[in-house]
Amino acid sequence: MNAWRDAPTLIGKHLTLRPLSLDDRAGLLAAMADGDLAQLFYTVVPTPETVDAWFAKLFAERDAGRAMPFAVIAADGRIAGTTRFMRMSEADKRVEIGGTLYAKSVQRTGLNTEAKRMLLAHAFDAMGVHCVQIRTGWHNRTSRQAIERLGAKLDGVLRNHKLMPDGHFRDTMVYSIITEEWPGVRANLDWLMAQHEESRG
Repeated sequence: MNAWRDAPTLIGKHLTLRPLSLDDRAGLLAAMADGDLAQLFYTVVPTPETVDAWFAKLFAERDAGRAMPFAVIAADGRIAGTTRFMRMSEADKRVEIGGTLYAKSVQRTGLNTEAKRMLLAHAFDAMGVHCVQIRTGWHNRTSRQAIERLGAKLDGVLRNHKLMPDGHFRDTMVYSIITEEWPGVRANLDWLMAQHEESRG
């Protein structure tokens, strides 16, 4: 198995990450309708009108070796969202974790923490990357707080970086975790997951 070409299935305690397929179309749309995520102005969410073009673009990136998309499967078996490795560069040993969208009902449940833990472990331990980047929009405060809680460090802000569907330009916050930081980030994520388990009690 080539860790840079063959998407794995990663099994955690509360979720499974497996390769995204067209069979996930209906489940993904249902997850995006949970909380009416398409109304969020600071990110791009597939809708019934745009999902086919969204899949086509994503799979073109996958087939070119630049992306590795996953379906996020909750413990009850339903599709809770999607995430991916993107901007993959095997030559530079770096990837970005992005394109992350979750149904509102699973947000702030600890699912994202475990998913990031699984993806980071695969990137650093199986793929041998030296840097994992995570980006989000300036206005997406929930995402910024979640990224910072992971232990990622802010590299900088790309101003007027991306033209959004509603016509405004997004300022993009760029965070990263490098090899030397991974042990500390891993310990932090394990602690956060343990705290979440205790709160479930």
